[in-house]
Amino acid sequence: MGRCGRSKAAILLPFLLLIWAESAMGRFLVEKNSLKVLSPESIKGNYDSAIGNFGIPQYGGSMAGTVVYPKDNRKGCQKFEDSGISFKSKPGALPTFVLVDRGDCFFALKVWNAQNAGAAAVLVADHREEPLITMDSPEEDRAAAEYIANITVPSALVDKAFGEQLKKALGNGDMVNVNLDWRESVPHPDERVEYELWTNSNDECGVKCDMLMEFLKDFKGAALMLEQGGYTQFTPHYITWYCPEAFTVSKQCKSQCLNHGRYCAPDPEQDFSSGYDGKDVVLENLRQLCVFRVANETRKPWIWWDYVTDFHIRCPMKEKKYGKECAEEVIKSLGLDRSKIEKCMGDPDADADNPVLKEEQEAQIGKGSRGDVTILPTLVVNNRQYRGKLEKGAVLKAICAGFEETTEPSVCLNGDVETNECLHNNGGCWEDKAANVTACKDTFRGRVCECPVVNGVQFRGDGYRSCSASGPGRCRINNGGCWGEKRDGVTFSACVDSDDGKCKCPPGFKGDGVKHCEDINECKEKKACQCNECNCRNTWGSYECTCSSGLLYMRDQDTCISTSASEVKYGWGAVWLVLIVLGLAGGGGYLVYKQRLRSYMDSEIRAIMAQYMPLDSQNEVPNHVDIDRA
Repeated sequence: MGRCGRSKAAILLPFLLLIWAESAMGRFLVEKNSLKVLSPESIKGNYDSAIGNFGIPQYGGSMAGTVVYPKDNRKGCQKFEDSGISFKSKPGALPTFVLVDRGDCFFALKVWNAQNAGAAAVLVADHREEPLITMDSPEEDRAAAEYIANITVPSALVDKAFGEQLKKALGNGDMVNVNLDWRESVPHPDERVEYELWTNSNDECGVKCDMLMEFLKDFKGAALMLEQGGYTQFTPHYITWYCPEAFTVSKQCKSQCLNHGRYCAPDPEQDFSSGYDGKDVVLENLRQLCVFRVANETRKPWIWWDYVTDFHIRCPMKEKKYGKECAEEVIKSLGLDRSKIEKCMGDPDADADNPVLKEEQEAQIGKGSRGDVTILPTLVVNNRQYRGKLEKGAVLKAICAGFEETTEPSVCLNGDVETNECLHNNGGCWEDKAANVTACKDTFRGRVCECPVVNGVQFRGDGYRSCSASGPGRCRINNGGCWGEKRDGVTFSACVDSDDGKCKCPPGFKGDGVKHCEDINECKEKKACQCNECNCRNTWGSYECTCSSGLLYMRDQDTCISTSASEVKYGWGAVWLVLIVLGLAGGGGYLVYKQRLRSYMDSEIRAIMAQYMPLDSQNEVPNHVDIDRA
């Protein structure tokens, strides 16, 4: 059982401190590259140097340069530009290799400052007599993470004796030309490269976890192409620690370990009272190992890359989705046999060894040219630990350096990686076969599940389980993902062509609007058509109401009105009666008027005639004028 480990939680727990003490006994092998001094003659020869665990070593290649030892800021802890120092090479000159002393600040900061001043490579001279160590990046310094990710020049540590020789030669005015050679850093015995990645499912450990997860997503496309082409054999691994027997019944061990203290991981949040526990991480590590094994049985081991990247996207700790339920959704979407994975995982509560995790602990122990695996993440290529930036281009270069010369695949020659993961099981992404729409998109990094844009309409969702059309025009595409049905030439839809993207059952229906809308029986549920003379009949999406005794139904007033013939006659009779009355009144008035007019005319005539011949019955008649003036 490999008793090695290095973690933040070692500071917090006594039992992890014991593990740390025992881990010091583990064999850590420093990855070296060859440094050859070409001049001056006094120190000409080959020397060892330890490759830095950041930056980008030129695996498979070499680099020649001229060494410079600055007069000021010799430890490289301050910016060289502040002192007016520049290491940029003049046109036609060899690149500048800057020699700095160890001490006072992080290795990575020294390299960063030298790179900014124009250095092509950095050599760090040790200040004590000791075997070479690997220059690592600070795990806890958040500020350092900003520049570590941008270090692109290679770096190496040289021992104190060789460093003193370089400084003496430079002090004597000699030009020191050296050649850094990485061609033998990675063995390249045959046409296939075997590489392994020691990783972790924990996504809440800070900068290291963020870097690892970003690398997994970025490198997936190249990994699939290499694996599917038979160029590589990849194996994932996971580090676990054991709990000392004296502490197996402690609260800490029970919360951090599986199988009664045999397999442990630090608490993700370093808080035992809340959040996820270390045993949750170990359990997911075990699940991911079994995903690889089951996928490997189907001769598709590359599915592991899809699982770990999808799990990171869909089941993050910060969203409280990390666990079995979300993991099984990812497994289902990738078409893996869940029962086989569960059988592989075994019983995590059993007081017995877990065959899979026990094998992982044994694999942590160094073999041959590879040292013990004690830090995460660790990449091993052809049984040689990779040193440098965990970045796609740098890692791909290291893998390509492991092929026998002239046998490199095309990806190593021109960087062209082509995959077509969407053709199989739609890449595990959402798909609407009826509308021929998919969220699977094939890219250089491998397939990604992103809701598409179709005919100007944006689909929104997680890309794995669901995507739905959103915004104006969404109802034109598969009814906007809403319910819709047509009967007897009549169509009803729950899609509303608006920006909110919600599905709403139309009037006359009830339901979620997505999967179904059920017809409402207005005659019973809404109590429509309730007047005494009304008769209600439910229809699809509506209702019909009729009235008895020939009455007419008025829906707005929910009432019946009469339309019988007797009522029609009564109405016209009243009209005629009014007309007759008006006619008689008019005729009577006309007769009265005519009678008065005739009487008036008679009196006028009689008055005129009396002026010329008096009448027998009248002695004297006033003239007409006098009558008008009366």
